[in-house]
Amino acid sequence: MKNSAKVLVVDVGGTSIKLLATGQKEVRKFPSGPKMTAETMVRVAKKTAKNWDYDVVSIGYPGPVVHGRPLREPHNLAPGWVNFDFQQAFGRPVRIVNDAAMQALGSYKGGRMLFLGLGTGLGSAMIVEGSLEPMELAHLPYKNGKTYEDYVGLRGLERLGRKKWQQHVCKVVRQLRDALVAEEVVLGGGNVKKLEQLPPGTRLGTNANAFVGGFRIWRA
Repeated sequence: MKNSAKVLVVDVGGTSIKLLATGQKEVRKFPSGPKMTAETMVRVAKKTAKNWDYDVVSIGYPGPVVHGRPLREPHNLAPGWVNFDFQQAFGRPVRIVNDAAMQALGSYKGGRMLFLGLGTGLGSAMIVEGSLEPMELAHLPYKNGKTYEDYVGLRGLERLGRKKWQQHVCKVVRQLRDALVAEEVVLGGGNVKKLEQLPPGTRLGTNANAFVGGFRIWRA
């Protein structure tokens, strides 16, 4: 794919779906939620981006993606995503990656970087010398029979309160950084703003990096 291809990036979330295209400055979005099907998403996305010029599409998907296809249905949206033909529906070439992986790719500056997305769940991805490896660390056992996501995702924040939640975020960051020999950790996701201070060896990602990652997907 030529670097000159114009890209439409679609960042699919549980509460909203955000769009940005090459050469545009303002993000457009529309609500999602438990009734949002893949078919509806594409129809509304095409309508929302109707006066934008694009050749290819990047989709950040809120769930595991294997060989460019969603592996499981999303937790917070309607079913019907796994076997949906996005390329046919958009009428353009489409590349799908996990949403945390897309934001990780946009956050990457070099070396061995671990991305952790503190949102409803726990998104994760690793980039080693430019090679992207989406990961599913959220459901690994962490403490008292519960998972990493149970402690540092939204459920953990609500159950523990901000202070204890932040302590666990620091502990989880240290554990995963050491286990994966990451040179730096980037923290993103909607709840990262609730941290009073960042754990050592981390830097803050931004939601805008998801779009940077969506553009970078087509540069390979």
